[in-house]
Amino acid sequence: MNFDDIKNEWNAESSEGNNISTDMLKIKQANTPIDKIRAKMKHEFYYQLFFLLLMVFIPFLAGFSTAIKQVYLITYATTCGFTAYYFFKFYTFYKNSYDMSMDTRKNILWFYYEMKLNVELYKALTYIIAFIAVGFMSAYLFIEKASVFAKILTNLSPVFLILNCFITILIIGVITELWAWFYYGRYLKQVKKVVDELDYE
Repeated sequence: MNFDDIKNEWNAESSEGNNISTDMLKIKQANTPIDKIRAKMKHEFYYQLFFLLLMVFIPFLAGFSTAIKQVYLITYATTCGFTAYYFFKFYTFYKNSYDMSMDTRKNILWFYYEMKLNVELYKALTYIIAFIAVGFMSAYLFIEKASVFAKILTNLSPVFLILNCFITILIIGVITELWAWFYYGRYLKQVKKVVDELDYE
């Protein structure tokens, strides 16, 4: 083997080493937003658990009547049921996100698509809880403030009521989408960028 062959072989090895380094750098870039998402998931679990426990005391603090307490307990139990399902799905995903049995690129790809599904689940849960809360508020007005509620409904036109419902749904939708983006979406976008770069290469 002459000097030129050795030199060519050396350059080929160096080039391969550079590719590995570039890939590793991109994987490190992906790990930063993934770690942030994991941290946010952990914090959110504790926040939601705290608020669920806090909600137990609302009927006593607000001084609800017996009838509205029963409605509230049904509402609370329904909310807990949906949230428990969400917690289970999120916890399973969170735990599996630390499984390194696949190669790193596949891990990042799996994390990205699973997290996208979990964000959709997160948004669905937010919509469900928001509409449960609106339903409870309507029941509260109907039971506790029946005369006032009846007077309001009599004075309002059907068009205004439909428009009001539409605006309420729109506000809930906008807040949900913005919150999901602020809390998870922007980090997920960073992970997607790394996935695209790895796919391109």
